[in-house]
Amino acid sequence: MGQHSRHESYPSLSSSRVDYLHHQLSRRQDAASAVSASIVTPVDDLAWPFQRLEGLSEDDVRQTSYEIFFTSCRSSPGFGGKHALTFYSNHDSNGGVEGGKGNQVVTKPTSRVKKMLGLKMLKRSRSRRMAAGIGVSTSGGLSTPSSPVAGGSSPSTNGLLPPMRPRRPMTAAEMMREQMRVTEHDDNKLRKTLMRTVVGQNKGLAVIGVRDGDISEEDVQRRKTEIKQLKPSEFSDSNEYHMWQRRQLKILEAGLLLHPSLPLEKNNTFAMRLRDILATSESGAIDTGKNSDTMRTLCNSVVSLSWRSHNGTPTDVCHWADGFPFNMHLYIALLQSVFDIRDDTLVLDEVDELLELMKKTWSVFGITLPIHNVCFTWVLFYQYVLTGQIEPDLLTASHIMLKEVTNDAKKEKDAMFFKILSSVVRSMLAWSEKRLLNYHEYFQRGNANQIENLLPLVLTASKILGEDLTVIDGEGGQNGNITIVEETRERVENYIRSSMAYAFDKAKSAEFERKKELSEVLLELAQETEGLVMKERQHFTPLFKKWHSTAGAVAVLALHNCYRKVLRQYIKEMTSLTSESVQVMRRAANLEKAIVQIVVEDSTECEDGGKTVVREMVPYDVDSVILTRLGKWIYDSLQKARENIQRAKETETWNLKSKTEPYAQSAMELMQMTTTTVEEFFQVPIPITEELVQTLADGLGSVFQEYVMFVAACGTKQSYIPVLPPLTRCSQNSEFLKLWRKAAPCGAGHKDMYNVNKGHDGQNPRPSTSRGTQRLYIRLNTLHYLLTHIHNLDTLLATNSGVVPSSRIRFGNSHRAQRNGSIYFESINRYILASCQHVSEVAAYRLIFLDSSSVFYDGLYSGGVTRGQIRPALRIIKQNFTLMSTILMDRAQPMAMKEVMKASFDAFLMVLLAGGNTRVFHRSDHEIIKEDFNMMKRAFSTSVEGLISEHVVKGEAAVVEGVIALMSHSTEQLMEDFSFVICEGSSIGVMGNGQKFPMPPTTGKWNRSDPNTILRVLCHRDDRAANLFLKKTFQLAKRK
Repeated sequence: MGQHSRHESYPSLSSSRVDYLHHQLSRRQDAASAVSASIVTPVDDLAWPFQRLEGLSEDDVRQTSYEIFFTSCRSSPGFGGKHALTFYSNHDSNGGVEGGKGNQVVTKPTSRVKKMLGLKMLKRSRSRRMAAGIGVSTSGGLSTPSSPVAGGSSPSTNGLLPPMRPRRPMTAAEMMREQMRVTEHDDNKLRKTLMRTVVGQNKGLAVIGVRDGDISEEDVQRRKTEIKQLKPSEFSDSNEYHMWQRRQLKILEAGLLLHPSLPLEKNNTFAMRLRDILATSESGAIDTGKNSDTMRTLCNSVVSLSWRSHNGTPTDVCHWADGFPFNMHLYIALLQSVFDIRDDTLVLDEVDELLELMKKTWSVFGITLPIHNVCFTWVLFYQYVLTGQIEPDLLTASHIMLKEVTNDAKKEKDAMFFKILSSVVRSMLAWSEKRLLNYHEYFQRGNANQIENLLPLVLTASKILGEDLTVIDGEGGQNGNITIVEETRERVENYIRSSMAYAFDKAKSAEFERKKELSEVLLELAQETEGLVMKERQHFTPLFKKWHSTAGAVAVLALHNCYRKVLRQYIKEMTSLTSESVQVMRRAANLEKAIVQIVVEDSTECEDGGKTVVREMVPYDVDSVILTRLGKWIYDSLQKARENIQRAKETETWNLKSKTEPYAQSAMELMQMTTTTVEEFFQVPIPITEELVQTLADGLGSVFQEYVMFVAACGTKQSYIPVLPPLTRCSQNSEFLKLWRKAAPCGAGHKDMYNVNKGHDGQNPRPSTSRGTQRLYIRLNTLHYLLTHIHNLDTLLATNSGVVPSSRIRFGNSHRAQRNGSIYFESINRYILASCQHVSEVAAYRLIFLDSSSVFYDGLYSGGVTRGQIRPALRIIKQNFTLMSTILMDRAQPMAMKEVMKASFDAFLMVLLAGGNTRVFHRSDHEIIKEDFNMMKRAFSTSVEGLISEHVVKGEAAVVEGVIALMSHSTEQLMEDFSFVICEGSSIGVMGNGQKFPMPPTTGKWNRSDPNTILRVLCHRDDRAANLFLKKTFQLAKRK
C-alpha cells in the first residue's frame, strides 16, 4: 500500500464541518505543487489494505482509472456515443429543458443506492449540475493540482471562479471528468487517441470491432497509439513530454510486469525487453518515430504480455489491468469519484447512474459484484476517516455495505475475493478497535454517540473474520490464521476495560509528572477516578448498555482494579502508618464504597442482583491493610525488644553499677523501648480499639515474660542445701567426746569452743556476703524495677482516653473505668512476683548455706552444746542484713529478709536433725538450744527495722520450736511417741513382740509429729536407751 509523502494532520473529533472544509481547502492548496511517490494519502492510522504501487502517484492512478473508465464507456452517451447522457437537478421542477426532451434524461427524484445506505439527498440548485459551473483553465480544461499537463489550481480549491460560459446540462462524462479532476486538455487527448485507435489510423495496432472482453485490449492498444502519436510539440516543454511518457510506461509496467494477473516467468523475453525500454526511458524520452525499433519492440512486448494464458495456449482475452493489487488501486480511485468534490463528506445524488457506468470497467479490472461490494465498503469507510469522522452517515453506510459483504462471503468461493475481503476488514477492524479500546481518548462528549455506529461495524467485521473466513480456509485446506469469534458481551467488556485502563494510565502519568510523593498522587488519582466514573456513566454507559446490560459495572470495576494496582504499590512501599498513609487509605475506602454503590445500582436488572459482578471485585480491604501494617509495626517493635534481650543474655554481668540504679542496665533499656512503643502506638492516626491495645499488651507481655525468665534463671535453693548425712546411732563412750571433754573443762567459754571447732588456724569466720549472692540481689532489684515500670505501662494503656471501647475482648468496659489494679499485665505481674520469690529464696539459701556455712551448718554445736555459741552466727547475719539493705531496693527487702529467716531456721533445723557425726545432744541441752533460737528470732523480729512482723516470725519458728520441744523429752517418751506415730501412719496398729518398725521416709518437712523427725532426735541423743533402740529396731551403725 502506498504511503503519500504529505503527512497531514486531520481535525480533531470535535471539529465542526466548517472547520473541516477550511482545513481541506488549505491542505489542497499546500499540496498543489507536491510530487508524490505513492498513491495513498495516509489517513490517521488507518492502514491501506493493499500492497504499495511503487513509482505511481495518486494522480497517476486516478488519471489511469479515468482513462480506463472512459474507454469502457466509449459507446455510452457523452463518451463518444451518438447521444450524450445529461443530468438535471433532482429538485428543479423546471430544469433547463422541459420534460427532458430529446437526448436529455431527468434523474429520478430519489437514489436507490443512497436510500439503501441511509444517505440523505443533497437538494441543491440546478446550477450545481450545469456545465457553466465548471471552472475552465487558460488552456480550456479543468486544472487539477498535480496534473502532468496542466498547472495551476482547481477552482474547487483556490476559491476563484473562472469566466462563466452559458449554462447547459452536464453529461455523465463531464461529471466524471469533474469528479476525477481531469483537465479538458487531458480529456481531449484521450478522446483523440481513442478515436485514432478505433478508426485504424495506426495501422497494425487498430482494433476493428470490439468483442466481449476486448475493452481491455482496446485500452492497451490506445496506450500504444497515444505513446506513438502524441508528439513533444503538443506539450509545453520536453521535460513535460518526458514525464508524461514515463507515466504511460510506468502504468504498463505496473499492469504487465509488477502486478500481472497471471504469474510471469523469470526468463520471459518480452518482459526483459520491456524492462530494458523502461530503464532507457529513465534518462530521456524514447524514440516513437515510424521506423523506431524501440517502439516496435515496445508494441510487440506489450501485445505478447497482454495475451498470455495460464497454460500458454492462445487466448482472445487481454489481461493488463486486472492484476492484484493494481486493479484495486484503479477501481477504488474510480469509486472515490462518487463523493462531491466540493464537500467530500457527501455522496452525489447521481451515484446510481455513476455506479452503473462503472460496471463497464469490471471486465478490465477483473471485478465481480462481491469484490465491488468490498471495495465500495472500504471507500465509504475510508472517506469517513479521511473527512475527520464528522459525517456519521458514511460510517452507517459502510456498515450496511459490510452486511451485504457478509452475505456474499457465505456464498462466494473465489480465493481472490477472500484475500481482498480479509485485507479490507482487518484494516477497518484494526482502526476501529484502536478507538474502541481507548474510546475515552478518541470520543468526547460531542461525538460519543458515534460509538453506536462504530461498534456494530466492528461486531460485523469480527464476525466475518471469525466465521466466514475460517470456514473458507478450512474448505480450501490451507493453513492460515483462524480468528475465534468472541461473544459480543465479552468483546464489549474488553473495550470497556481497555479504555478505562488507558484513561486511568493517562491520568496517572499526568499526576506523576506534577507530584513527587506517591501519597499525593494517590489522593489526586482518587479524585480523577471519580471523575472518570461520572464521565463514563453520563456519556458511554448508556451506549454500551445496548450490548452489555452491566456495562457501567464493568467500567467502574476496571477503574477499581486500576486504582488497586497503584494502591498495592503504595502499600508495598509503605514503611509505617503516618497521617498521610492513613489519609490515602481512607480516601481509597471512600472510592471503593462509591464504586460498590454504582455496581449495585447498575446490576439491579441482573438475575442475581449483581452478586456475580461484585464477587469479581478484589476489595481494597483498607481496614485489614491498616491493621496488618499496625500489626507488622507492633511485631517489628517487639522484635527489637527481643533482640535487646538476646544481647542482654550474652553481655549482662549483674554487677552493681551505681547506688542510684541498682538494677540491670538491660532492664532499663527494655522498659525505655517498650514505653516508646506504647507512646508511638497511641500516635498512630487511626481509631485505637481495645482489641488493638490488647494485642499490643499481649506482645509486650510475652517480651516481659522472656526477660523475666532470663532474670530468674539463677538455679534453685536445692543446689545450696547440703546432702543429708546417713542416720547413725550415737555411742555413749565415743572417743571423740572423751577427747573433747579432756580438752575443754566445764568452765570453758563458748568463744574457745568456737575456735576449737572452726579450725587450727584460729581465724574468725568471714562476715561478708559473696559476690554471687550480691548478683542475685541485682537480679531481685531488676525484677522489682520491672514490676514498677510495667505497672506504669499498664496505667498508660488503661487510662488513654482515645481508646475505643469494645465488648469483644476478655474484659468489659467496666474494667477500664475502674482504673484499679492491673488490666493488661495481670498475668505477667503474677509471674514476676513468683520470680521474685524464687530469686529471694535462692539468694537466702546461698547466703546461709554457702556464705555463712562456717557459723551455721558447718560449725554450730559441732562437738557439743555450749551457752552463747549462736552469737557469732547472729553477728554475721546482722552484718549481712546491713549489706543487703544497702544493695536491695526498699520494695525487695521484706521478701528477701523473710527468705533469709526461713533459710536460717532451716539451717538451724539441719544442725539439730542432720548435723552428722560431730553433733551429739543431751536432753539437758535443749534449754541452751532454746535460748539460742530465741536470740535468733529476736534478731529477725527486732534488728531489721520491722521488715518482718512478729507474727510472721512466730509462724516460721513454730516448726523449730516443736523440734526443740522434742529434744526436751526423755528417751523413753521419744521411743513411745515414735512407735505411736509410725504405727498410726502405716495403719499397723499395735506392734507385737518381735515385730520391727519400718524406716520412716525423709520428707524434708520436719515437725514434732513426723516419725522421721523423732527418729533423727533419737539418733542425736547420747544415751544407752536410744542407742539400744536404734540398734535393735533399725540396725543403725555406730558413729565412728
